[in-house]
Amino acid sequence: MSSFCRQNNTARVVGMAMLVAAILSLFACGGSGNMSAEAAQGQRLFAANCALCHGQNAEGKAMLGKGLQANEFVRNLSDEEMVEFLKAGRRADHPLNERGVDMPPKGGNPGLTDEDLQLIVAYLRALS
Repeated sequence: MSSFCRQNNTARVVGMAMLVAAILSLFACGGSGNMSAEAAQGQRLFAANCALCHGQNAEGKAMLGKGLQANEFVRNLSDEEMVEFLKAGRRADHPLNERGVDMPPKGGNPGLTDEDLQLIVAYLRALS
C-alpha cells in the first residue's frame, strides 16, 4: 500500500472518530446544550406531558397550544405563578384562551407533582 493510501485511510478514520465523538457528546448531554440539570429534567417532563399540544421544542402547534418560547405570558409570571397556572390549566372559553382548546390541569396528567411542574417551568425559563 502506498504512503498516500495509508495517509488517506488515516485521515478518514480520524474524521469518522471525530464525528462519532461529536454525536456521542450530544446524546450524553441530552441535546440540551448548557441547560441546567433541572431544566433538562423539565424538558423530559415537557416532552411527555405538554409537547402534544405545544410542540416538542415548545414552538407551538396550529389549532392547539401556543408557542412558549419567548412567550410574554410565561415571561410575565413568576415561577410560583406559573406552577399555579399549570395546576389549574385554562378552559377553552376563558377570555385569554386564543385557541379555543382546553388546556387541562397539569397537562392532563394528575400524577404531576408541584416539583414536576417546577421542573417544567425551569425548562420554559431556559428557552427564553
